[in-house]
Amino acid sequence: MKQINIGILGCGIVGTGVAKLLMEKQAMLESRIGIPLNLKYVADLDTLTDRGITFKQGVFISDANKAINDPDINIIVELIGGKTFAKEFILRALQNGKHVVTANKALIASFGNDIVRTAVENGVDFAFEASVGGCMPVIKSIRESLVANRIDSITGILNGTCNYILTKISQEGCPFDIALKEAQAKGYAEADPFLDVEGHDSAHKLAILAALAYGMEINLENIHVEGISRITPMDIEFAREFGYTIKLLAISKNHTDKVEARVHPAMIPITHPLAHVNGSMNAVTIDADATGQTMLYGAGAGMMPTASAVVSDIADIARNIMAGSNTRVPILGSPKSNIRKIPILPVTEISTCYYIRLEAADHPGVLSKITGILGKRGISIQSVHQKGRRFNGPVPVVMITHNAMEKEVQAALNEISSLDAIPEKPVVIRIEESISS
Repeated sequence: MKQINIGILGCGIVGTGVAKLLMEKQAMLESRIGIPLNLKYVADLDTLTDRGITFKQGVFISDANKAINDPDINIIVELIGGKTFAKEFILRALQNGKHVVTANKALIASFGNDIVRTAVENGVDFAFEASVGGCMPVIKSIRESLVANRIDSITGILNGTCNYILTKISQEGCPFDIALKEAQAKGYAEADPFLDVEGHDSAHKLAILAALAYGMEINLENIHVEGISRITPMDIEFAREFGYTIKLLAISKNHTDKVEARVHPAMIPITHPLAHVNGSMNAVTIDADATGQTMLYGAGAGMMPTASAVVSDIADIARNIMAGSNTRVPILGSPKSNIRKIPILPVTEISTCYYIRLEAADHPGVLSKITGILGKRGISIQSVHQKGRRFNGPVPVVMITHNAMEKEVQAALNEISSLDAIPEKPVVIRIEESISS
């Protein structure tokens, strides 16, 4: 074989970055891999917009099928995004005996089990390092570097949009809406930020990491998801007073026969390394039995960081092709026959400490009613704080609980919310004291 032929589907931000790396660093990549990587096609419906790249004649095309059906193409790189055409193109490429690289976390989280099955049946590689954590090699670390470890837990800041917004609220005291608008203005948030700020983007990534870490099928459906839209500067300030900071965390824990998998805002001690991950950066801590805690930190998105991760997958596959060792590393870290259906623990069954903020009428006996309801559910209070007084209006009351069961906390809060003295739904943030530091 004289060269590895590559077809890129989608020439948006990341697709453009991958094409730039393959073209501008062709000599360096060849010297490191041992064979030329030839960018044969870049397919995109829009071939008129200037991408700042001069392609050779015949490379920039509008028909993705030309790349998928070309018998000389070895690797298809899907960077279209979405879950319709992308899924169809990936499955057809795999069925045509082509290796596939993608950064499409939503597609993998939703249809990854079918895609992996198709890749295995056709004896080709399916690689997705760029789908989680941008340039952080978290997938390679779990699948290869930590192969001798039982992974006990993964805790990650996996969404740069949310992390940027929470950093702005924390450092400048601005409300959520203002922080979101600034994130959009700087390109950190989409025009429709729902998937990011409501936690679904992080859940897609957690579904992938949990499958790799615990030898389980990808299971997005049962991951508990909450977003950050109700977090206020007041919550950030209270957290700081208690020695915590608030981050949107993706958390998984290994219970052998079950797995915790949840995404939500959490208070973490300011002494933990994740507490100091600010702006749009991402980070993941992996706790394992042999290594202890490992932390990866880096840009979770952006043209070139993500393109770098895509090209690393291309290089791995090119080396496999040269060595005649396709599918050398199992796609989900274990042979398909060893991948199990491991149930995800319902969030109602978890146990942790809680921060509860109530807007309560400033009347005698209100606090005793609230604590009575909590006590009836076996929830003990570690501390209670009241933030000032308001004339003829509700006052913010904050409680920190001792360790309690989620289902009891939720039942108590439902009862508290029905009180006439509580005009608004309480804000609840889990406190993750147990993450290793």
